[in-house]
Amino acid sequence: MRHRFAHPWSRRAWSSALVSAMLGCRRGEPAAKGPPPRTAANRADTTRIVFGSCCDQRRPAPIWDAIVQRDADLFLFIGDNVYADAEDEAKLRAAYDLLAADAGWQALVRRTPVLAVWDDHDYGRNDAGREYPLRDVSQQIMLDFFAEPADSPRRSQQGVYIAKMLGSGDRTLQIIMLDTRYFRDALLPQSPGAMRYQPNPDPAATMLGEAQWAWLAARLAEPATVRLLVSSIQVISDEHPFESWGLFPHERARLYELIGKTDGVVVLSGDRHRAELSRTDAEALAYPLYDLTSSSLNLPLPGGDPNRYRTGPLVEDANFGAVTVDWAKGSIELELALVDGSTALRQSVDIAALMRA
Repeated sequence: MRHRFAHPWSRRAWSSALVSAMLGCRRGEPAAKGPPPRTAANRADTTRIVFGSCCDQRRPAPIWDAIVQRDADLFLFIGDNVYADAEDEAKLRAAYDLLAADAGWQALVRRTPVLAVWDDHDYGRNDAGREYPLRDVSQQIMLDFFAEPADSPRRSQQGVYIAKMLGSGDRTLQIIMLDTRYFRDALLPQSPGAMRYQPNPDPAATMLGEAQWAWLAARLAEPATVRLLVSSIQVISDEHPFESWGLFPHERARLYELIGKTDGVVVLSGDRHRAELSRTDAEALAYPLYDLTSSSLNLPLPGGDPNRYRTGPLVEDANFGAVTVDWAKGSIELELALVDGSTALRQSVDIAALMRA
């Protein structure tokens, strides 16, 4: 029997919610913390996106309150949305049932549309890729939870990648969420059985698979002013021996080449149970690329990773990420925030600086 979960957004509801957001319609009571409520006028001037990763459904998650108070246009759940780590369907569904029962989560989905992709623990197995035997079952369970419409392409395609456009004209924000699990080849351990990995030099080894690569190229060719490219794992940071795009150097080079052919890309990532902002000026890129990593919502781990690309502090407390596009000023504010709503990191980037010369 298909479960009914907390998130109510059908395709029609999704469209209505976004229209309401742009017109200034409220989804709840005025926020007591965080940015002030927006009027119809200043909603048109700003787009607010919040995101997070790594939520253990068995633990309290008081951070949902701070996220709700941000009065965002959209919440991106970017992986490890639950910790299932299961080899059977019942356990996968049970993990989502616990999240659905969380009062903070319920408050969020009543107020804010949610768009999600997975990482390894909600996919079903730690560090897994295409070898995970329940990937198709897991995909439908995830889509059930997030109330994906029956006629959505994600119901019939392999993998949960998705893209959405917010706004119009020169105030268009594109959201591209990648699936870094369904097609990914197995990782290359540093030694047999190790949970630390080394880069795979094989140019045929894939992160996204050819169907998703073709889809991504087509999405990046669509007109948009700002693009948030969501990867469940870090794109830029590559010195640590855990999962990142750096373990597939040929795939990351391919990604940089694609980004170098379009404007306005900022990367959002998670996974590491700590948070940071990375920046690279890799040769294939036409402008600086930022990767804002937010993790974990309720399970932070001490001990930082080396990262020569880090700009600003390493955040080791529970956190969420926020992106505010100020269309009137022509700027993007990247932020990492804590359980009390306070800011741990803030970086302002001019939209013009993310354009090809």
